[in-house]
Amino acid sequence: MKKIFAIAWKDAVIRFATSAELIFFIILPIIFTLLLAGGTPSGDDDNRIRLVVVDQANTPISQEIVAELDRSSAVNPEVLSLEEAESEFDARRATVVLIIPAGLDLKSIQDGTAQLDFRQQPNNLNASVAERAVQTAIRRVSSAVNAANTAVEEAKSRGTFESLEDEQAYFNEALQLAKSIQEDAPERVTIVEGNTPDDVEYDPRANQSAGQLITWVFIPLFGISALFAYEREQGTLRRILTTPTSKATFLLGTISGQVVMALIQMSLLILFGMFALDLNWGREPLALFVLLTSAALAAGAIGTTMGTFIKTESQASGLSIMMGMVMSLLGGCWYPLELFPALVQNIVKILPTTWAMQGLLDLILRNGGLMQILPEAGVLLGFAAIFFTVGVMRFRYE
Repeated sequence: MKKIFAIAWKDAVIRFATSAELIFFIILPIIFTLLLAGGTPSGDDDNRIRLVVVDQANTPISQEIVAELDRSSAVNPEVLSLEEAESEFDARRATVVLIIPAGLDLKSIQDGTAQLDFRQQPNNLNASVAERAVQTAIRRVSSAVNAANTAVEEAKSRGTFESLEDEQAYFNEALQLAKSIQEDAPERVTIVEGNTPDDVEYDPRANQSAGQLITWVFIPLFGISALFAYEREQGTLRRILTTPTSKATFLLGTISGQVVMALIQMSLLILFGMFALDLNWGREPLALFVLLTSAALAAGAIGTTMGTFIKTESQASGLSIMMGMVMSLLGGCWYPLELFPALVQNIVKILPTTWAMQGLLDLILRNGGLMQILPEAGVLLGFAAIFFTVGVMRFRYE
């Protein structure tokens, strides 16, 4: 066991001999994950037009207008102070600004003297849409007031009120009734959404967190071949095997050390996905561990076999990067596999990246558990068994 640990520690020291290795170990995976996950909005994003609102009146009627705007499917109101709103508008960070003046109250709407200040950037389609949304909100608020006024006038014509207080109380009741009827009124336009299921299951955060994890972990595991080539070039492999160290001990130390480092790297990327991207990676920890370990063993086995064919370290490094990128691309780590032609989807099942990606998506995107990822984990362990067998049988120290 001491020999295995010593070999694994030696490989870790060689790998992290320069701080530049941290770029490939954690920095680049995080950067690529952030960039690609942010390229497509997630389903939780609010796609409504931002509408800056300045509520100088701060009355029930002005708050009712803001509430109507918030219920709109076209605009997303954001209440700011006048100074902040003007600064946003002048810097063109705000397309439209609605200013509700201090004099706006129920009486001004009843009298028809209410005015609002609406500012918009020129030649902007979003501003036109926001303007119509504001008009609709004001119309809904004023229509309830007009209905209450009509009820009051009808009651006054019959001599119902004995005092101004009675008239105001009647108006308030009529206004609440008008609002209630307005809320219960059926929509004039009926929206029918198709229920045809989408064949492509895609969430940019989940897909890219899983895809970049596979990409940047498989490349260094394929790089086990470079470790073997380096040992042969330096002559250290021959000297190690002349000591009381068996070939099995050397291989176990090298492979296990790289697999452990891969699991550490995957754990860091999983934690990044949980805390930075708000992904629920920790929902099925046992299933996640089984799948990640199976994927690491499969990639490490391929790297071991590659190391028996490649002669120089430079060749191994270049081939590891190329194979890692190509397998990741074809395995659905960069783009959903469903976007590829059916023939390609069937062909790429010979790649371990395909099974690793599907297993991770089963966990994070399809809410699967241990039973759901067992087929993918089994296939990955099959890759590991085949390539480890080939690699061990072909292993030579020179």
